[in-house]
Amino acid sequence: MKPADSSSEPDAIRHAIKVVAGVIWHPANQSNITHDASAFLAARNKTDRILLALRQQHQHQGGLWEFPGGKVDAGESGFEALKRELIEEIAIDVVQANPWFQVSHDYPDKSVDLEFWHVTQFKGEPSGCEQQQLRWVELAEIGSYQFPKANQSAVDALVC
Repeated sequence: MKPADSSSEPDAIRHAIKVVAGVIWHPANQSNITHDASAFLAARNKTDRILLALRQQHQHQGGLWEFPGGKVDAGESGFEALKRELIEEIAIDVVQANPWFQVSHDYPDKSVDLEFWHVTQFKGEPSGCEQQQLRWVELAEIGSYQFPKANQSAVDALVC
């Protein structure tokens, strides 16, 4: 009897892609933000706005809205990756961000470990450097947008 070839097994173990995402609060809301993300969330107002980005059709989960961010490079901390990704993707320089929570999600074709951050202060005007659409959205409206499943726990926490 030959040993099984693990490379041909359909359930071969996949390594999760480490990703960061920023819940970016509109500058008009930033005066209400404390360094304690939990305290801020408890005091949020349904008219507070956050920035969403529309994933391009050719991307994984294309056509869905997301919290801007991207992959963590080897040797980077979550905060370093967040700063780099937001400069590259939407042309803002993160001044202050607080870690919020992490979630792992398995899609049929890949697994992601997603680290959410509250971006409470930044420099610059957000613009889609990769031609992606950006939109400031009130918390009361977030439920009408479609997100990748890995983002759903953050959406749920923001709208409750």
